Amino acid sequence: MMNKYLTTSLIFLMSCWSSSGWLIRKAQHTGFLPSSYEYETKYFEQVIDHFSFNTDTTYKQRYLINTEYWKEGKPIFFYCGNEGDITWFCNNTGFMWDIAPHYNAMLVFAEHRYYGESLPFGNDSYKNLSYLAYLTSEQALADFAVLISALRKQHGQIPVIAFGGSYGGMLAAWLRMKYPSAVIGSIAASAPIWQFSGLCNCETAFEIISDLISKYSHNCYLNVRKSWPAIYDVAKEAGGLLWLTKAFSLCKPLKDDSSQLQEWLQSVWFNLAEVNYPYPAKFLQTLPAWPVKIICEKLSHPLADNHKTLEALADAMKIYYNYTGESPCLDLQTEATPSLGVKGWNFQACTEMLMPICTDNHNDIFPKQPWNLDDVINDCKKQYSVTPRPYWIETQYGGKNISGITNIVFSNGFYDPWRGGGVTRSLSESLVSVVISDGAHHVDMRAANPADTEDIKQARQIERENIEKWLDEY
Repeated sequence: MMNKYLTTSLIFLMSCWSSSGWLIRKAQHTGFLPSSYEYETKYFEQVIDHFSFNTDTTYKQRYLINTEYWKEGKPIFFYCGNEGDITWFCNNTGFMWDIAPHYNAMLVFAEHRYYGESLPFGNDSYKNLSYLAYLTSEQALADFAVLISALRKQHGQIPVIAFGGSYGGMLAAWLRMKYPSAVIGSIAASAPIWQFSGLCNCETAFEIISDLISKYSHNCYLNVRKSWPAIYDVAKEAGGLLWLTKAFSLCKPLKDDSSQLQEWLQSVWFNLAEVNYPYPAKFLQTLPAWPVKIICEKLSHPLADNHKTLEALADAMKIYYNYTGESPCLDLQTEATPSLGVKGWNFQACTEMLMPICTDNHNDIFPKQPWNLDDVINDCKKQYSVTPRPYWIETQYGGKNISGITNIVFSNGFYDPWRGGGVTRSLSESLVSVVISDGAHHVDMRAANPADTEDIKQARQIERENIEKWLDEY
């Protein structure tokens, strides 16, 4: 399978199974969405190390800017870039574009260092640990704060509001916590700031996925549960691996065992829950509205034996990887496109962004796999020669002791696997939680759609009310 322990994504998270437990890996993305959004691409000179006076080396941070709606004295809506190409996030964050005209807001989408074109050491940025050492959330937040300061010097001391989804949502929240003078408030969508050791239950993500499947069909729930031993048993039969290769239309034959197929399927169920939007979308793949429901319809009947179960599952999975009918076969090796920075995130997942996910096969319908921190640490030492700091995020950003912070809206989809690490209850009048029933991963950050549920609309309304409150108080 792919790299063991590496991967999470908060935004395009694809789970990756390992002997150490679940890690997340970037999900496949089929390319940029067609977009009518217009922006100017600019570059800002940032120091590589904000926290040392030992070097003054700089790099060029890319950011996208739109001033079409902006009027003097009006706010900046600032997107905190995630682990990938900023243009991809810009084109997928329609909420900001939808509301900018009302507020006469300037739109800025800032790219995260080490992703997209914002490479501190150019093509050598991933060459060795000495170059990668500056890839941290702390350095990224400092980049954002310095860029905001420069924009305000240029355009006046106008209010700035941070936005972000997934890892970007975490950064938006942390930006408000660490640099309260930079932003007057933050909209943090699907931001699992508590998905860390000592702060969360690692089982919750797959319990949420299991509940979502059960909501649509109890038979689907039962068939998914029994699909794992079915794959294992069929693989042990004479000619079983060849049968599985043909049944799932794999591009390359399975060798030795069926683990790679199982890992891919587990990842897909995670991805599907993330993008279970109420309308057709192309976020990770080209998918229909409510894709989990559509897939479960193909698994909604009792299935007699292992082969029947797996034939039905293989047919259902075509909705995920071949909804357009253009894929001749299923490539289990498919990695993320350059839009998502797999290499960078894998390193972050081995330093400070260790986000535990596990399964118990009791409260979820997936093969049992505990989270083994010791194994993760050993894997990271072998891969990057670094020792992870699993509790550093809590130390750095306060963990659950954040009630003294103000002006953040945390939104979470009820059926988003990352909800378990999110802030799902309001902590004060100005630390507001919004949970979207039937909601998926940062669905409220997407552009308005006629198929949006009332809860999605209500979440955006609450976010707008808080934005207006912050602006009025500025």
